[in-house]
Amino acid sequence: MNPAKGNILLLLLSLLLVCPICTSLDTITPDQPLKDGDGQLLLSNQKTFALGFFNPGSSNHRYVGIWYNQIIEKTVVWVANRDVPLNDTSGVLSINGKGNLVLHTQNQTTPIWSTNVSFSVSSTNNSMAKLLDIGNLVLVLQDSQHVTWQNRRTGLNRFLTSWKSKDDPGIGNYSYQMVPTGYPQACLYMGRTLLWCAGSWTGLRWSGVPEMKSKLFNVSFVNNQDETTIMYSIFSNLADIKVFPKSMVDESGIVRRSLWQETRWVEYWSSSLALCDKYLSCGPNSYCDPYNEVNFECKCFPRFEPKSSRDCVREKQGVSMCNNGEGFVKLANMKLPDTSIAHVDMSLSMIECEQKCLRNCSCMAYASANESEGGIGCLTWQGHLVDARTYPDLGQDFYIPQYAKKNGLTQKKRMLAILGVSVAIMFLLVVPVVYCFVTKKKKDMRHNTYSDSAESTLPYFQDSPSRRDLDGTRRNSNLPLFDLRTIVAATNNFSIANKLGQGGFGPVYKGLLQNGMVIAVKRLSKCSGQGIEQFKTEVALIAKLQHRNLVRILGCCIHKEEKMLIYEYLPNKSLDSFIFENYLPITNILVPSSKILYLSNKARMQCNLIQRKRFEIICRIGRGILYLHQDSRLRIIHRDLKASNVLLDNALNPKISDFGMARIVGGDQIEANTNCVVGTYGYMSPEYAMQGLFSIKSDVYSFGVLLLEIITGKKNSTYHHDGPSSNLIGHVWDLWREDNSMKMVDPLLAEAYPANEVSRCIQIGLLCVQEHAIDRPTMSTVVFMLGNDTHLPSPKQPAFILKDPYTSTNRSTSSTSNSINEITLSTIDGR
Repeated sequence: MNPAKGNILLLLLSLLLVCPICTSLDTITPDQPLKDGDGQLLLSNQKTFALGFFNPGSSNHRYVGIWYNQIIEKTVVWVANRDVPLNDTSGVLSINGKGNLVLHTQNQTTPIWSTNVSFSVSSTNNSMAKLLDIGNLVLVLQDSQHVTWQNRRTGLNRFLTSWKSKDDPGIGNYSYQMVPTGYPQACLYMGRTLLWCAGSWTGLRWSGVPEMKSKLFNVSFVNNQDETTIMYSIFSNLADIKVFPKSMVDESGIVRRSLWQETRWVEYWSSSLALCDKYLSCGPNSYCDPYNEVNFECKCFPRFEPKSSRDCVREKQGVSMCNNGEGFVKLANMKLPDTSIAHVDMSLSMIECEQKCLRNCSCMAYASANESEGGIGCLTWQGHLVDARTYPDLGQDFYIPQYAKKNGLTQKKRMLAILGVSVAIMFLLVVPVVYCFVTKKKKDMRHNTYSDSAESTLPYFQDSPSRRDLDGTRRNSNLPLFDLRTIVAATNNFSIANKLGQGGFGPVYKGLLQNGMVIAVKRLSKCSGQGIEQFKTEVALIAKLQHRNLVRILGCCIHKEEKMLIYEYLPNKSLDSFIFENYLPITNILVPSSKILYLSNKARMQCNLIQRKRFEIICRIGRGILYLHQDSRLRIIHRDLKASNVLLDNALNPKISDFGMARIVGGDQIEANTNCVVGTYGYMSPEYAMQGLFSIKSDVYSFGVLLLEIITGKKNSTYHHDGPSSNLIGHVWDLWREDNSMKMVDPLLAEAYPANEVSRCIQIGLLCVQEHAIDRPTMSTVVFMLGNDTHLPSPKQPAFILKDPYTSTNRSTSSTSNSINEITLSTIDGR
């Protein structure tokens, strides 16, 4: 044998022993997974693309990806586990028992990556994955070939994202995406910062991106109410030619387009972040022109003059006459200004677009939306013109209105004519005009006099101006005073349709200000038990408090007998409607909790998720009270904490409201005495109800009652029991001593929480309602116990468990139903 041939044969044999034999699959099925250690690949029908495991660059991590199979240089076009790499070659890509394509290791079946598609029971073993010749990985049903998932054309807002580096395919800092607002344009972002835009779509290409000189691609652009898509496809008559394109965003934030030619990628275009290419490289109403004036790159549009080296403003010389113009100035080879703020009408021709702009005096410019179809579609701008530039051979035509400027003689004649007409009209209308002016002046003087007097009654307004913006958008350093007319207009004259509820303070209305802000208006009823003192207390207190679990006051309105408080609007009513009225928001409708058993499994799961908010609500209320007692600038005792005074926002986050009964105590003071006992039946502590002594422990008692109400779904003041204890607290205490407290738990809550967590909350509630104030924990201790699994002390006997102590006192209760801001005012002589 020839020694040379023998050496070659020996070399081949050694290579076979060292390198694993790569095998190819056409599909991945439940019985045929793709394994990394076996060197397997999933190939498309014509072997254009391959799917398998790979190492990017010099990295030792393993990823699942798709790449061009017929190119020497491995070019990855898609990565499954971009941010969750494998550390070795034990990866397996398979179809799991639920019919999904999953990535896991041979030693652990927990998915590292999954398609996460919902299948029917009959389809779980009928799923398979295959790779198409367009580089698309699809998951289909074997019997019907129905596509259930695909890696490239599913979901909304699809865009390119850069790798972190050449060795790390994780999601990088840069993205290239379509901006659909106004007239769509492709833009490059770094995070959320806009860096560069390709300009408007001209019908063939983006106005700021050159055409393909090789004419290999057919570019289609779809822009309708369902989608905005741009797609590059090879012409059908070139289908047999092996053309491999690539469009990518690299790790440095450059958009690159390339073609594979024989042995390497040849780049035919890349984006630039030079001065004229950066977004807002020139200021408003100017454009970048680097080809004519090197020393001054930003030039003003016609009708504008320089304000600085970058900004331009309207010309001040002469008078522009709208609707009497001489036409338009045409600017050629322009990248149009930012089209996301342009007005689009695809039904207009260019002639109709020109007339539309001439008729609108606020029209700043217009252009065609699609030059390739003879100028179909109209783009008009009515604000500042930004992010425009010129090109030597790109861009499109752009038109700026050029209005006629009248000369001095014509202007003088025009002014004389206007003056003569004005004098005649003034003579005819002088009497009614003077009458209206005098009447309005007197009215304003009366209103200003009242405003000043109203502010003088409230110490909080002594340093604030007497009048502010009537829509409440401008605030002074303290609290704005709303005008009555603004509130009447916002609430549709306090219509019944706008009424949200009725409390002890009075009715509460929903309102809409002119600036679009939704508000809640508490209107002090003339027959309300509260007066100006409680009104001033609430204004002075809550305006100085800043906490996420306290309702935010926006202002107040005082006009003669009218006294109103303006709050942020919270759409989910109050906590009492959530736990007592037993109505739960499920799939945007109100469903009685008694019907939960008849709901679907999906609705029941959603109900359980909502019920799991109860513990979070308890903790957030506790943090709000802790802020009042300890962390705010003033130490405040609420004195009327109850379920109807806790409002819920969109996410069911609680906000404590109604500070009309609150009292400020000294920084070191924790207890005070009063002869006027105010509060609500079932929530007042015994020392406050009987002796007029209130302290931070009074709020702790009220919080404990509220906690037990949330856990049981029962209201303490209306709960009756035939056992040894007649009220809710006593019944819970009796059951807790018998180690049977779970019997009182709301069934909906029992489904959402473990029994030990619910029992722990009950014990904390009983610690808060102990008879003697010294035995009750502080709110800081309560918040700590709620948030930590620590040992809890055994509670002592609660107050008010054998009989109703209020029946022997001179006490009146409100007969109103639960509402957003229910307040019950009581007066009891202290002993």
